[in-house]
Amino acid sequence: MAPSGILCPSGIAAKQMSSRNSLAPKRLACSTSPTTSKRANTANVKQHSNRRRNVKTRANAGDEDDLTPPTRWVDGFEGRTNIKPPTPILDTVNFPIHMKNMNTKQLKQLATELRTDVIYNVCNTGGHLGSSLGVIELTVALHHVFNLPEDKIIWDVGHQSYPHKILTGRRDQMPTMRQTNGLTPFTKRSESEYDPFGAGHSSTSISAGLGMAVGRDIKQKRNNVIAVIGDGAITGGMAYEAMNHAGFMDSNIIVILNDNQQVSLPTQFNNMNQDPVGALSSTFARLQSNKPLRELRETAKAITKQLPGPLPDVASKVDEYARGMISGSGSTLFEELGLYYIGTIDGHNLDDLITILNEVKNTESVGPVLIHLVTEKGRGYAPAEQAQDKYHGVGKFDVATGKQMKGKPSAPTYTQVFADALVAEARADSRVLAIHAAMGGGTGLNHFEKFFPERVYDVGIAEQHAVTFAAGLATEGLNPFCTIYSTFLQRGFDQVVHDVALQKLPVRFAMDRAGLVGADGPTHAGAYDVAYLACLPNMIVMAPSDEAELVHMVATANAIDWCPSAFRYPRGSGIGLDLEAAGVGPDWKGTPLEIGVGRILQEGTDVALLGYGTGARYSMQAAGLLKEQGVSAT
Repeated sequence: MAPSGILCPSGIAAKQMSSRNSLAPKRLACSTSPTTSKRANTANVKQHSNRRRNVKTRANAGDEDDLTPPTRWVDGFEGRTNIKPPTPILDTVNFPIHMKNMNTKQLKQLATELRTDVIYNVCNTGGHLGSSLGVIELTVALHHVFNLPEDKIIWDVGHQSYPHKILTGRRDQMPTMRQTNGLTPFTKRSESEYDPFGAGHSSTSISAGLGMAVGRDIKQKRNNVIAVIGDGAITGGMAYEAMNHAGFMDSNIIVILNDNQQVSLPTQFNNMNQDPVGALSSTFARLQSNKPLRELRETAKAITKQLPGPLPDVASKVDEYARGMISGSGSTLFEELGLYYIGTIDGHNLDDLITILNEVKNTESVGPVLIHLVTEKGRGYAPAEQAQDKYHGVGKFDVATGKQMKGKPSAPTYTQVFADALVAEARADSRVLAIHAAMGGGTGLNHFEKFFPERVYDVGIAEQHAVTFAAGLATEGLNPFCTIYSTFLQRGFDQVVHDVALQKLPVRFAMDRAGLVGADGPTHAGAYDVAYLACLPNMIVMAPSDEAELVHMVATANAIDWCPSAFRYPRGSGIGLDLEAAGVGPDWKGTPLEIGVGRILQEGTDVALLGYGTGARYSMQAAGLLKEQGVSAT
């Protein structure tokens, strides 16, 4: 017997049914070295900000001949080939120490060459492109100003660390990225002494950095600790817990907020309303980072603590709101958490970055500092800038056109099948709602949102909140589908136990990327959900062996209204099943399955193989091999 599908609360296997443009610039678009003139820089930033608001995306641009032509060009790439461009300055840099004596002109040229090198490497291996292009100038500035590896840089998530890897002795290994025994696409402690903390999931950098800073203080050392976190990762509650603790501990740590208006992948709240960063903001940022000003502030804090009554509070509020007026919205939030706020700053202006980082590094003051940068994801490569997802994650691609070299799928992906099946359920049941954690594209819910924009919720990178938010919806008699990658649902496990399972609330967990995911490595493997969900009370778990079973499991989950349920499905294409023959009509509406009953795929006489989900297919393959050996398998 080879049941492949549903486990009831007691863990018994159950029955399953069996489913369903590229841009074309003549040369590669990219930014040249940053302008040195303040007037020119201001105009450039305003033009850049306006383009961020109005740029056409791949999703709505229509015919590629109608696309707005790129406004900048990158030197080095010619024609439509992916030939490695010349990088004379980058060729002299094996480690950050080789950048220390470079002047600003050389550093700007290094940034240009580093950008082309990242594009060249990713076009041949695939990987995270947009996030890496957005931090080129920041990476150059950090490695020039600070003394690595004694100083520690923690890259939150780590998908923006490709330029960091190139500058820290791993350039010759970049062609092995995302391959067996090759470089990981994130930071990894065992890979390099320049990676002080491993990553892959978000919102961890400030906590780790604070631990390193406190450990440094205990050992009476004086190195710097820098945490680089994006505007997506900082939506995670753990980041605020860490900032709150950092403010209390008052240890020296530098937090760099990389604000590119992109929360992992584009979300429904990504409205591109970031104010332009002009010369005035740059001037104020330089003023706020000024060493005498910060040291004066530290002295003032010490004096006001000796004042009677409410005067210290009054003095601190005057300082806080005065700086809030200078810095713009948001600074007072970080001040309330105990961080000294500097910003906003053009994250692509290398002059300003080096000046501010040097001032912060050399200032004799105590306490955490937050530097707020505004950057552009995909910066310097027109196809990435104009794509809706900013080329967040790409396969191999042609540099001249931006066209990704993806083979035509033989069947719809499981993600597509899930999205279509959920749309069908929502059409039939007004109670169906969908929730994701800043992964509308990866989970297929962007497709769902086209049909039901008012019934999908993007909570940001906040899986804990997503789970309990879904639990609250369930208490109101609604049917929430909490759609989170298997690896990311780990982050909300306590909420799954405490807020959902123990209360028997009918939240439906749709877990994409279940199983091993290959190139993304162990931090993204969905290898644990079977164990951590099947052991819970009141939880029904399911796994389809093909597309049709996934459609029916979506219907089954929607029908289960007495307890929580979860179904897992892998990354990639289905097996190409004839969905109509498997009982799935053109409307993609599934049929609820019977709980606790397995399905016999073939009968034998000698041994029995049990398959769960995609394992059922491998059981059938094993049965074939056994048959060749004269063993009959059920």
